[in-house]
Amino acid sequence: MAAVGSGGSPAAAGPGAVSAGALEPGTASAGNVKHLVLFLHEAVLVQYVDTLKLAVPSLIYTLQNNLQYVAISNLPAATFQVTYQLKILTTALFSVLMLNRSLSRLQWASLLLLFTGVAIVQAQQAGGGGPRPLDQNPGAGLAAVVASCLSSGFAGVYFEKILKGSSGSVWLRNLQLGLFGTALGLVGLWWAEGTAVARRGFFFGYTPAVWGVVLNQAFGGLLVAVVVKYADNILKGFATSLSIVLSTVASIRLFGFHVDPLFALGAGLVIGAVYLYSLPRGAAKAIASTSASASGPCTHQQPPGQPPPPQLSSHRGDLSTEPFLPKLLTKVKGS
Repeated sequence: MAAVGSGGSPAAAGPGAVSAGALEPGTASAGNVKHLVLFLHEAVLVQYVDTLKLAVPSLIYTLQNNLQYVAISNLPAATFQVTYQLKILTTALFSVLMLNRSLSRLQWASLLLLFTGVAIVQAQQAGGGGPRPLDQNPGAGLAAVVASCLSSGFAGVYFEKILKGSSGSVWLRNLQLGLFGTALGLVGLWWAEGTAVARRGFFFGYTPAVWGVVLNQAFGGLLVAVVVKYADNILKGFATSLSIVLSTVASIRLFGFHVDPLFALGAGLVIGAVYLYSLPRGAAKAIASTSASASGPCTHQQPPGQPPPPQLSSHRGDLSTEPFLPKLLTKVKGS
């Protein structure tokens, strides 16, 4: 997660301020634990106004996590996985509205393709889609997914705007998110299950399967950061497509999920849309230029003796090719 910062600028100076490097992994040795504590006191408590800004996305991420439980309880796993890709659409729209980000024609076309694929899957689900548990409510599941996607898009873009508008590192921002998320989660737990927790204990019901889910969520958040650091958005698109396929196969094996041609068509459109949207701008322009050159002879030829033009490339650290990077780095808080 330390692969990407918020601009590389140091933390704001002030009384007791310490270098943000104290938050980097491997630096909190016995000799600088005191400096780390002083830095956290300065960044979290003294500069409390800056910390309070993180309360908004933290609240939304906490709400989003609970909405996902409602959604997965009322939808087949494969249907949920496909429908949840609408977060790409909502994040793109909020990026345009809040960050004035421009999207290429290919990206707009992929978003339309994504929406069409999700609509087809939901039409298949409304039409039956094979046997399902009697306690599932597809309408409630769809509403929870849509609300979760909207919250995911807004919180991700809001968090990105905070990162770009301040000097705090991603590690510090994640720490602030964790503080608010933990506090809000405990308040919600006390409100909903306070009596049961007081009687049976905090960890009552934590079976091996529950611990497996908890560890999988934590590991998944760290894994996304590793993918962002060592791979790119194209591989992330492939990973998303693979997750849809694996969710479908697991649903067939475990829950008797029925895949009909309508679901296959919708899921295929979503997978294609995810891949097209993940293409960096340079690759998209290269594809467009290749298509144009295939229709006729090239009119812009390189003069003899001149060096070749620079090749189009995609830098993984450029937020213009990874518009949702800050959200990815906080996947552990909300997916």
